[in-house]
Amino acid sequence: MAAFLTDPPSAPFPGAGPADTRYLPDVAAPPALSRLRTAAAERFVRRTLGGLPLRVRFGGGELIGFGGPLLEVHEPRAFVRRIGAGGFTGFAESYAAGEWDAPDPVGVLTVLAASGTPLAPVRLRRPRRGAGPAHRPPVRHLDAAGHPARSGELFGLFLDETLSYSCAVFRGFPAEEHLLATAQRRACDRLLDLVNAAEGTQLLEIGAGRGELAIRAARRGARVLAIALTRERRDLARMRVLQAGLEDRVSVLLRDYRKVLGRFDAIVSVETIETVGAELWPDWFMTLDRLLVPGGRAALQTVTVPHEWLVTRGGTPAWSGAYISPGVQPPSARAIEEISLGCTALRPAGRDTFGPHYAETLRLWRERFTARSDEAGALGFDTAFRRMWTFHLACAEAGFRAGCLDLEQLLFTKAEE
Repeated sequence: MAAFLTDPPSAPFPGAGPADTRYLPDVAAPPALSRLRTAAAERFVRRTLGGLPLRVRFGGGELIGFGGPLLEVHEPRAFVRRIGAGGFTGFAESYAAGEWDAPDPVGVLTVLAASGTPLAPVRLRRPRRGAGPAHRPPVRHLDAAGHPARSGELFGLFLDETLSYSCAVFRGFPAEEHLLATAQRRACDRLLDLVNAAEGTQLLEIGAGRGELAIRAARRGARVLAIALTRERRDLARMRVLQAGLEDRVSVLLRDYRKVLGRFDAIVSVETIETVGAELWPDWFMTLDRLLVPGGRAALQTVTVPHEWLVTRGGTPAWSGAYISPGVQPPSARAIEEISLGCTALRPAGRDTFGPHYAETLRLWRERFTARSDEAGALGFDTAFRRMWTFHLACAEAGFRAGCLDLEQLLFTKAEE
């Protein structure tokens, strides 16, 4: 696992006054709790955080914990009420509201992730009025959320020139910002190498991002059908393919992967199986099996979780499902192997892990986004929105650093008939 940064960046948006919460209404004010429930929540929060290798300072005075990263609670009463009502979702909302900060937020979140300690017991949680967390608009679908800025503008603030929103593969750590685009291309090339993409290869990409992988495959001489998940990605990928002069080799379509016809020598997919839902994983692999020619090869890049976590917890963490990616579920390596072997003629043929690389990718994204905070504000992303997005990047990075998440490139082969 990659070492922690020796000089971590400070918290990007210090809590100074109430946050602008136009697009995150649940952040506007902490939930109302009875005096009894608030007192119980406070006892639990103090007991839980005080037993971890953290330093937690309440209101600039009392300090608890066993040492470690500093968590500054500016508004203790609101902080404990949010956690008492919403658990980790409340903890995230409290950060977005500016009620707590940390010089090293990833360090704080890594301690919490590694401990596995829930931030609120079930008896303290209460349902919210109105739509539940699963019905909140996802941050990634900004137009659906009614936000005036498009999602492309959000990602443009922190992605590199390849526009890749996936794990990069670096040559060494700590990763350097100016090498991010090269590392993203290296990740694409590793997948194309796994499937032996070359002149004449008929290649299918499921879940085309913004065109980088398809372009690199076409430059090897492959003929590529790229299936996009959204119109925005389809249009952007088509534009980039056209700019590269490869429109005769690459077709980009908006289509359900299950409705793709034809047979392909190679299939690649980058961080897409996480979005289909666990109930459709067998269908996913059976579709790959149907589309792959005998002797063909398929390479997947996916975030994975420990199998025990998948079995006991399932689903996406509540806060992420509420604000970032509803319905997203990373598989476990064991689940992938069992399903592919049980439902298809595909056979696992290679596995490489890159969890530390994703942690570094996320760190660079977070630093780039932080450096362009003023630009984000000018685009219409209010303070609470920017803080929640920063929390998302930091939380994901912490998950990889704590070993709760991993990133794998997996190769499958299909036997000759």
